[in-house]
Amino acid sequence: MEEITRIKDAPQSGSDREIFEEVRFRRSDIRATGFELITETVRHLPNAPGVYRMLDEAGDVLYVGKARNLKKRVVNYSRPIGLSARLMSMVNRTVAMEFVTTSTESEALLLEANLIKRFRPRYNVLLRDDKSFPYILLTGEHEAPQILKHRGAHSRKGTYFGPFASAGAVDRTINALQKSFLIRSCSDSVYDSRTRPCLLWQIKRCSAPCTREVSLEDYAALVAETKAFLSGRSKAIRTKLADEMEEASEKMEFERAAVIRDRLASLSHVDSHQGINAQGIDEADVFAVYQDGGETCVQVFFFRTGQNWGNRAFFPRDEGLDAPEVLETFLAQFYDDKPVPRTIFLSHDPAERGLLAEAFTQKAGRKVEVSVPQRGTKRELVDHALTNAREALGRRLADKQSQGKLLSGLAETFGLAAPPMRVEVYDNSHIMGTNAVGGMIVAGPEGFSKQHYRKFNIKSQEITPGDDFGMMHEVLTRRFARLLKEAPREGQSAERDTMGPWPDLVLIDGGAGQLAAALGVLEELGIKDVPMVGVAKGVDRDAGREEFHVPGKKPFRLPPRDPVLYFIQRLRDEAHRFAIGTHRAKRKKAFTANPLDEIQGVGAARKRALLKHFGTAKAVSKAGVGDLIEVDGISESVAKRVYDHFHAANAPASR
Repeated sequence: MEEITRIKDAPQSGSDREIFEEVRFRRSDIRATGFELITETVRHLPNAPGVYRMLDEAGDVLYVGKARNLKKRVVNYSRPIGLSARLMSMVNRTVAMEFVTTSTESEALLLEANLIKRFRPRYNVLLRDDKSFPYILLTGEHEAPQILKHRGAHSRKGTYFGPFASAGAVDRTINALQKSFLIRSCSDSVYDSRTRPCLLWQIKRCSAPCTREVSLEDYAALVAETKAFLSGRSKAIRTKLADEMEEASEKMEFERAAVIRDRLASLSHVDSHQGINAQGIDEADVFAVYQDGGETCVQVFFFRTGQNWGNRAFFPRDEGLDAPEVLETFLAQFYDDKPVPRTIFLSHDPAERGLLAEAFTQKAGRKVEVSVPQRGTKRELVDHALTNAREALGRRLADKQSQGKLLSGLAETFGLAAPPMRVEVYDNSHIMGTNAVGGMIVAGPEGFSKQHYRKFNIKSQEITPGDDFGMMHEVLTRRFARLLKEAPREGQSAERDTMGPWPDLVLIDGGAGQLAAALGVLEELGIKDVPMVGVAKGVDRDAGREEFHVPGKKPFRLPPRDPVLYFIQRLRDEAHRFAIGTHRAKRKKAFTANPLDEIQGVGAARKRALLKHFGTAKAVSKAGVGDLIEVDGISESVAKRVYDHFHAANAPASR
């Protein structure tokens, strides 16, 4: 009845790696219902902390939970009395359970968050948008550090400042810092190849250390000032600059004084955009939860170095839980892959706030305070976040209501049985057949669903360049063939209230010909129940005069001011934007490709050394083996490989 396996990817505990036991119980083994399975399972569970998973018939995880005592926690699911309709449904669908024991409850909390993000269970609170936050990075491996935006792991040497709420906030801050401190933003390869200052130096956005317009010692001082400002010592920097400006004025160095004046103005601009007053708050995240209309908004404010670095709204799937419960699960998932600040302020008091603080302290390696402020400045911050959460949720509910009306309009216009939960729009982009790509965008009850967008590089060599029908055929064949493999149509419910993997409506950018090609793909794959509509450009290609092609019906138009027409235009324009953007990115990559990138064994460092020595890739291609060996880091074998790469086509044929 039970199967025991060792878990190799168990979480870390202190300096030693813990070994966990996973116990799996399957309903098929004991011929039991969900409640009977749990009743039988509880008899074999230990009185120890751990994580449990409930699985359905297909092996998908329905729910992940953690417990201080697995036996006492799981027994609550063995009796229908006291369970909500949501939990009753979950237990009835459960055919297997898996358990992982841990050393402490805090380890169970961290493992639970990791598994929820990994499996995305149907009955858990889910953090829908878990993209990493952007940081500002001042590199540390170069003689003249670079300032840039950074996402992901902090693996590059340098100093990181953040997190910021959005990439836009980082871009605006970097732009202002360039004006204030004249730090370079160019890549190291561009820096190494400069022979004269670039435009940024001319418009006073960079001090041009690449051509020694500023000495490396003076540039290091600018970098130190930048770090000090981003570390919260802005007042000291402004005082220092004000003194320097006054000194320059007294010495009649008015041009230098004007430069310092402009730097001061830029610093004031940065400070003025730091948001609400955060006196006494050095490093903290503020979380506020607001619920209305069956949905939840979690508003997060980031404070670092005494400055407000922006806020962001999240809309987790809450499964009907109240605000403290949502906040508890949300926090564990939120910090699963993000650094934890020293202080966390909450609008509601979760039942296991102490456990959260203990787990975050263990994760961060230092004390982390989790509190619910009741008065003073800290409470004002929480109330401000709560106001923003209420307003953000209000906007979302209004948008969702409007979106629902538009989807109902689509269903009525094209004769669908119900409003579509998933609308897919396809478009192609190319220039005379080159760098051809196909794009798919997705929209649903919550608007555009960008995490479901897909791009398709046209791979077939049999397609005539510029053949839009052939490209559409390849795109749709790849899309629906994969869909049949990963999510068979037979296993999909016809009635659902959320977005599934299969589209309820497909819009094709084009007229009768494009639609015929698309329908041909579905016929080849044996798919008969996916509605398709061709959206042809109107007379003279005017917006508002589009012609719609529906299988079995005559082409028709919608009234010029019909909201559904505007909605379809937005969908089509978004598909155009995505396809064209993907095409341009591919074209730019091909345009900027360097022949040295194609040589095996020539990485970034050797490529940089070769370009620095010879100037251009063309000069490298003309160099002999002896010349190549003279470059630092290029051995004789690598030199021969580089030489052969450029001269293989001209080598005499072997007999």
